[in-house]
Amino acid sequence: MVLASPKPHRSETILVSDVIPIIDLKGERCEVIKLIVKASEEFGFFKVINHGISDETIDKMEEAGFSFFAKPMSEKKLSSPAYGCKNIGFNGDIGEVEYLLLNANSSSIAQISKTISIHDPHSNFRYRVSEYTEAVKEVACEILELMAEGLGVPDRKVFSSLIKDIDSDSILRLNHYPPTLVKDKDKSHSNNVGFGEHSDPQILTVLRSNDVSGLQISLQHGLWIPINPDPSALCVNVGDVLEVMTNGRFVSVRHRAMTNSYKSRMSMAYFGAPPLNASIVAPPVLVTPHRPSLFRQFTWADYKKATYSLRLGDTRIHLFRANMS
Repeated sequence: MVLASPKPHRSETILVSDVIPIIDLKGERCEVIKLIVKASEEFGFFKVINHGISDETIDKMEEAGFSFFAKPMSEKKLSSPAYGCKNIGFNGDIGEVEYLLLNANSSSIAQISKTISIHDPHSNFRYRVSEYTEAVKEVACEILELMAEGLGVPDRKVFSSLIKDIDSDSILRLNHYPPTLVKDKDKSHSNNVGFGEHSDPQILTVLRSNDVSGLQISLQHGLWIPINPDPSALCVNVGDVLEVMTNGRFVSVRHRAMTNSYKSRMSMAYFGAPPLNASIVAPPVLVTPHRPSLFRQFTWADYKKATYSLRLGDTRIHLFRANMS
């Protein structure tokens, strides 16, 4: 999930090409670890290929998502509050997006599937979502364990165990960005913001989108890097909690989604999150006299509450910095 408020207009620069690292998870282990750590420090974002999720699992999930969003509005609204349109969060942020938000656990998926399947009993929505969610969680945990190893943390499961916990607050979010037609037929993209600038508050996000561009990340104010769609890759980005748990080594990257003029874009984002009562603190090995703790200890419930009290683009992480007066 995400947050952020409208910003005053400022000049922007959008890079011509995608410069984001692409990491082969089936490559030589030591090299994969180095590349993941480097990308997480420099970009807070990277792509992975050979991730182990079958094309069939992805295709079925994508088909289920598009099938749901193609339903009449009256049917989609039956799935509220899991379904939403335009409104983002609770504080007035809006975007050119409709979404389906699911807690990434079997009971929640089963419950919402009952509603979705009322008018389409043969959709197999529950099975497809469960299969995809479990597969993408495995990828997230594998990456988190490689990260811990690369950082020299003795317990390589220190991050992944929070997602594997039975009470994990992880979610799966499907965002659908309908096309926004423009008069100029030469324009392949519109300038409409589908989902405004924000960072993800959770630990790690693993995202898959269809073959339509729109995702952009920002490493500094006003500079945006477009992320080219790649059917063979998953996008991975560092969340706020992971920045805290790496004591600032990794960067929670700000990003946004732009709409396309003539094509629908759908993203399927898995947000790996800890249990509500989990303490968020960096492992001792990452806190040294030369690099003291940048953040005070808090729970995920504390951070989630702060997240929902602010607007989409507001920065939250500074509220939890150490030694604040």
